[in-house]
Amino acid sequence: MPMDAVDVVIVGSGAGGAPMALELGKAGFKVVVLEKGPWYKQDEFVHDEILNSRRNFFMPLPWDEPHLWRAGPDKPFSRTNEAWTANCVGGGTVHMSGFFYRLKPIDFRLKSELGAIKGANIADWPISYDELEPFYERAEEELGVSGNAVPHPFLEPRKKNYPLPPLAEHPVSLEIDKVCKSLGFHSIPTARAIATTPYKGRGTCVYCTLCGSYGCETGAKGSTLAALIPQAVATGNVEVRPRCMAVEVTVDEKSGNAKSVVYLDPEGVRQEQPAKVIVVSATAVESARLLLNSQSKRFPKGLANNNGLVGKNLLFSSFGQSKATFRVSKQKGTHPWLEAVAPFVNRSLQDFYVMPDERFGFRKGGTLGFMWAHPNPIFAAVGMARKGEPGIFGKALKDKLREYRDSRILEFEIYGEFLPTDDTTVAVDSNVKDKYGLPVAAITIKRHPLDLVMTRFLVERGEEVLAAMKPDRLDRVGTAGETAILQGGTCRFGKDELTSVLNKDCRAHQVKNLYVVDGSFMPTSGAVPITLTIVANSFRVAKGLVERMKKGGT
Repeated sequence: MPMDAVDVVIVGSGAGGAPMALELGKAGFKVVVLEKGPWYKQDEFVHDEILNSRRNFFMPLPWDEPHLWRAGPDKPFSRTNEAWTANCVGGGTVHMSGFFYRLKPIDFRLKSELGAIKGANIADWPISYDELEPFYERAEEELGVSGNAVPHPFLEPRKKNYPLPPLAEHPVSLEIDKVCKSLGFHSIPTARAIATTPYKGRGTCVYCTLCGSYGCETGAKGSTLAALIPQAVATGNVEVRPRCMAVEVTVDEKSGNAKSVVYLDPEGVRQEQPAKVIVVSATAVESARLLLNSQSKRFPKGLANNNGLVGKNLLFSSFGQSKATFRVSKQKGTHPWLEAVAPFVNRSLQDFYVMPDERFGFRKGGTLGFMWAHPNPIFAAVGMARKGEPGIFGKALKDKLREYRDSRILEFEIYGEFLPTDDTTVAVDSNVKDKYGLPVAAITIKRHPLDLVMTRFLVERGEEVLAAMKPDRLDRVGTAGETAILQGGTCRFGKDELTSVLNKDCRAHQVKNLYVVDGSFMPTSGAVPITLTIVANSFRVAKGLVERMKKGGT
């Protein structure tokens, strides 16, 4: 039996869903947030690698809730938990590292500025950087971003600096600055969604080194769990329902409007929550899956999918990485900074964000972020054991671990433009179902060749920096990867209903009271982690929705 209707149901409580809940609740509207994962409390965030990184504390197990993954439409699928972000209140923001960058003005008009690219479905955004800038500022203030915006060739327009001062940095940051200057590069501080002073009732960073893959035990990390959800609930208008798995968004067959969200409650009982407005924000992969599974006579191919574009143009972030190993016992005399224990490097390069011409085979590049290697010991040991054709074990592995304990490993990661293609998509496979009995997401990846040209070029530039620091060893991890936790594109927004799923307000062209506010809306990926952009856009969309609802619309 359906429950009493509320004003808005939001599916997902992460970077997209939480800002909507906060703004709607503050405006006096009754909101229900459905979150498939648990509502963790701060004291549950402990430094246990097995719990956090090798079990299902954040990610589901692939035999319970698989994604299907294949590298090209002619390849077979395999079961994986790739492209899951997190199942918990706060979503992926709970275990993120919190590297926060804004997009640049050119990212909003990539096709107009750089021209069409054969084999890539790039499109200009229907909004400009200037339209989103006030909401970037709002997102940085609400989440508590620390940093220092220094001048550099690709600094985006800003009205003010970050709200909090930068984190204390490891002295290697100054070495990176010196080396980059000698190479003609511009080393810049990396902003972080981590509070450096007491902020809005949250604790400060204790420099534990475990940001990525872990929840924050002090609330310093600017997750939506710590920064936005408590504010939303405090309005008295927002109810968060954890462990509630959305199954379907229903529609009124006569009007074509979204009517309710059907979900399985914590006991597995099927429930139905009606609402005037439905907001979907379950990640680009899972939002597409929910819409594609929401089939009806009105939308036989899935909700808002009569043009066949839901699940198309999937975006991740292009990824590359190299590591420099410094043996402390050998180099501490010439590299005294090796003995410092501060965890944060917080340095980036954006000199190659856009190339001035085609001489290197591409125009749109990306960002390099420098950091110390993650200290997870089991992850490190497994990686060493797998090295070489037969792998290593016994004394050989112990010797490698002793060497590892005497090393500091400085690395960089590439966040590069990921060009949308016809064959990089999300579909659903009715032959494979999860533990809830629902068809799972089937992900096909076929990379555009320019992605790989660009990523290799950026990796080579990063290696120039590492090599100039004279490490004992420099290892290239790869140049052809993707960061599937950064995802978008499956419900891209645009002006034309024939080429997009959503309008500029992130409202579905075909369903006038349905919104999608995770990364699905993005026509292009940009060349930075996109979490901040998702939060900022959600604040933008929420402002418009509140204004319309106050006038009786949606």
